[in-house]
Amino acid sequence: MFSDVRLMRGTRPYGRGVLIAVALVVATATGILQAARQPGNALQQYLKVSTPVTAIVHVRVIDGTGAPPREDQTVVIRDGKIAQLGPAASTPPPEGATVVDGAGKSLIPGLVMLHEHLYYPAGGIYSQLGQSFVRLYLAGGVTTMRTGGNVNGVMDITLAKRIETGQAAGPAIDATAPYLNGPNTFVQMHSLVDAADARKQVQYWADMGATSFKAYMQITRAELGAAIDEAHKRGLKVTGHLCSVTLSEAADLGIDNIEHTFFAATDFVPTKQPDVCPGQGTGQQTIADLDPNGAPFIALVKKLIDKKVALTSTLTVFETFTPGRPMPPGLDVLVPQLKEQFEQTFARTAKNETSLYKRLFPKGMALELAFARAGGLLVAGTDPTGSGGVIPGYSNQRQIELLVDAGFTPLEAISIATLNGAKYLGRDATIGSIAVGKQADLVLVRGNPAALIAAVRDVDTVFRIGLGYDPAKLIQSVTGKVGLW
Repeated sequence: MFSDVRLMRGTRPYGRGVLIAVALVVATATGILQAARQPGNALQQYLKVSTPVTAIVHVRVIDGTGAPPREDQTVVIRDGKIAQLGPAASTPPPEGATVVDGAGKSLIPGLVMLHEHLYYPAGGIYSQLGQSFVRLYLAGGVTTMRTGGNVNGVMDITLAKRIETGQAAGPAIDATAPYLNGPNTFVQMHSLVDAADARKQVQYWADMGATSFKAYMQITRAELGAAIDEAHKRGLKVTGHLCSVTLSEAADLGIDNIEHTFFAATDFVPTKQPDVCPGQGTGQQTIADLDPNGAPFIALVKKLIDKKVALTSTLTVFETFTPGRPMPPGLDVLVPQLKEQFEQTFARTAKNETSLYKRLFPKGMALELAFARAGGLLVAGTDPTGSGGVIPGYSNQRQIELLVDAGFTPLEAISIATLNGAKYLGRDATIGSIAVGKQADLVLVRGNPAALIAAVRDVDTVFRIGLGYDPAKLIQSVTGKVGLW
């Protein structure tokens, strides 16, 4: 609400998780490619390119590593992988290949986004919109995503399996289990009883197929510690949108990831009581007043980096709370009632001259930049919750733009949204950057996002495992219906 793993994290071996991740990559590639070529397959209505060999010629390559763009390149895709990459003058398309003209266009890695949802705020609860959302994510260039918490149970897991087997178009999904939270008022959220219950929930949902876990605002340290311990035994990771537990405490417990970077931190609340959430607004007030150059913040950053805790930037959702920001993109895909609902909220936000977010939003940006500059692993997501202005796909592109607004270069922002996410998932050997031998998860955009980051919005084709999807067809299939399914 605004709310795959590494071989080693510190001293904890995660071998089993890596083997699972590798097996899934192989199975997914085989399953999707075989399915897509069957007559009447569900993917075919969205595809522009589905031949075994594709050559994208005269294209600019922005490889996701932060390296300078390479001009006038040929990228050859064969059976879902990048088979060749080199200057167009010396890398002719293979005989029989489908040739895609990349002149004036740029190829970036498929986006790897780590705070996404398959639900949306509607009428006081969260509506389950998995079928429409996965198409929008893919249309926006997202080829791998983590659902950062779910309020349904099995939908995220089931959709992940359907996408893996080519029954539905969408990104690869790291499916997070239902939230791990203490006593709360959400009708769609379980309240943990104790640490034993937290451990039991992890066991149950891991057995059901969940591949990630998320702690929420009212969890206790004992419950969080038990959940982390049980998840790590299975080679799985835990993230958190925290309040009752501070970021420093969570790092000591071994958490892998923190959502919303410092926007939700309660570490600097002077009256903070153990295992008690002092209120989201109270924590945000201290962050808005925080000195990025002060010893307390620097010490927290050092601990997070030393403990190898990644932070997820979700600037898109906070932008919708901030007066003076532009109307978010993508609202036209919503059913009319939801579009009108957000537009009314946006108008009220614009008039709120006393909003804390006028100070908090730029401060949060500065703190994220400081964390990354200190050597921390910053990853990206969007969090399509809040008041409803964060639309999948569109918001992922906007998140990259906002990272540039925060002070990152365009190449750094692209790397955060691609390779950094792959590193966190332990999949950077196969996805997250453009290199020979890697999976062909690629986004062809018109223009040069290294010079003008807004070019990431102008998507021509999204390649997932070498299959080229038409974003216009994906978007058209859900326009005016998002809110129904």
